[in-house]
Amino acid sequence: MIKNIYGSSIDQVDIAIMRALQSDGNLSNVDLAHRINLSPPATHARLRRLEKEGFIRQYTAIIDREKTGYDLLCFIHVSLQMHQLEQVEGFRQWTRKMPEVLECHHITGEYDYLLKVTLRNRKDLERFVVDKLTPIPGVARIHTSLVLTEVKSTMSLPLE
Repeated sequence: MIKNIYGSSIDQVDIAIMRALQSDGNLSNVDLAHRINLSPPATHARLRRLEKEGFIRQYTAIIDREKTGYDLLCFIHVSLQMHQLEQVEGFRQWTRKMPEVLECHHITGEYDYLLKVTLRNRKDLERFVVDKLTPIPGVARIHTSLVLTEVKSTMSLPLE
C-alpha cells in the first residue's frame, strides 16, 4: 500500500491500472481487466475510485503538433517586476487564457515562470511575445529558447 501526501492510498493493482492506461488510454474496461488479471466489475470499481480521488484527472488524445502545423516549440522564461499577489495572479490568469501556452510553471531561480509554448512559425512567435506576453501588467523580462529537437516527450509518470 502506497500513501500519498493527501492521505489517499493505492496498491499494486491500482498502479497496474494506471500504468496500463498511461500506455493506452483507449482501453475498454474488459481489455483493461484482462491486462491486469482482475474481473471487469472489480476493475471498473477501482477505476472509478481512482478517478473520484483524483489520481486519474482526465483522458485525452495526444495530437502530433508538427502534423497539425505547429512547427515551433519554445520555452519562455518570464520575470515579473514585483511579486505582489495582484501581479502574480494576473499573470497566471493571462497565461491560462492563451491556447499557445501548453504549460506554465512558477519556478525558483533567475526567472519567475517557465512557459512551454507551441506556435506555427517565427512570425507567430513574434506576435505572441510582442502582442500577448509583453503587454501583461508586471512583466519585466522575457527570455525565449527554441527547441531544435524534441528528444523525449511523455505524459507518463514512472509509477512503481
